Amino acid sequence: MPPRLVFTVTTDLNYDQRMQRICASLAHAGYRVLLVGRQGPASQPLGPQPYAQHRLRCFFQHGKLFYAEYNLRLLLFLAGQRAAAWCAIDLDTALPVWLRARLGGQPFVYDAHELFTEVPEVVARPRVQRLWRRVEDFIVPRAALAYTVGPALARLFGQRHGRPFAVVRNISRLSAEVLPPAPTAAPPDGFILYQGALNEGRGLEELLTAMPHINGRLVLCGEGDLSASLRRQAEALGLLASEQVEFRGFVRPDDLRELTRHATVGVNLLRNVGLSYYYSLANKFFDYLHAGVPQVVVDFPEYRALNEQYDVADLVPDLEPATLAAALNRLLPGGDAARYQQLAENARRARPLLSWQHEEQELLQLYAGLLPGADLSRVAGA
Repeated sequence: MPPRLVFTVTTDLNYDQRMQRICASLAHAGYRVLLVGRQGPASQPLGPQPYAQHRLRCFFQHGKLFYAEYNLRLLLFLAGQRAAAWCAIDLDTALPVWLRARLGGQPFVYDAHELFTEVPEVVARPRVQRLWRRVEDFIVPRAALAYTVGPALARLFGQRHGRPFAVVRNISRLSAEVLPPAPTAAPPDGFILYQGALNEGRGLEELLTAMPHINGRLVLCGEGDLSASLRRQAEALGLLASEQVEFRGFVRPDDLRELTRHATVGVNLLRNVGLSYYYSLANKFFDYLHAGVPQVVVDFPEYRALNEQYDVADLVPDLEPATLAAALNRLLPGGDAARYQQLAENARRARPLLSWQHEEQELLQLYAGLLPGADLSRVAGA
């Protein structure tokens, strides 16, 4: 019987592209995989996947009461499950997963999508940050396997805890689709695209402030803590009435990939409000690249390193509205056509070099080392 792996998140499983990639790769390799997440009031039915899925419904949806309730429900659910290894995604599910692994005598795995103790929502609250740091200090040394999304975060975790962290980057799967040749200038009917959570520190307030001075339309895909306030800001600036800004809400990954193909420019703007953002390596960087779309990205270490190698983005030194307007107008119709074509061509050349097909080999090696001798002869979809 192939070994069973259980993964836990607090996200809605329909929109967690990283976990969809990880779980699908392991399922196709022969592992039996279960992914556990949350079900919110607006959650849509789960889409088909080559692995099993389960969502926990909570009364509380935000804050400390949500985390307390979710962790209790998760522990009770896991108590009735069996697995060869248990994997917590970030600290917010780590304690019940570690406890279940300890009780069963199986290995505990820690997958750090981010440096949880340094996200803006935690950094701004010192008492909360100290609590999560204690959880991190307890959890990380007890993991049989630990990995994260980028080299900079892996080094930081290693320095903090004196143990190695592997790297499995959150890169898009290379599709068989052949992109059309790079346009010779920005297409006139395109738009600026932001994909991701509408949360603090993402540069979205500054981007909306800049929009009256930008020669293009902005489409935002996602929701988050700032959903309501950003819509109020856009309305106050007249951006909704003029249709210069559109909020699409949550978009399923397949639909988002299709939408990204039609964007003119992608944006990935973060404020330096914690080490997690400063050392981030977001999947949207690779999603824009795989669609052949030039992008405007904050000049943080991981993006700078990749851009020095592949030159697929224009980097901005700050998030001042004037800076953002100048950078975006350069890549929009009426801007620098030669630079736009150069970035679009470079993205097309980089696609086969930066793909999930490479990253999943590292992932499979990590789990093969965790469970040596596992019988993977029968591929199990659930």
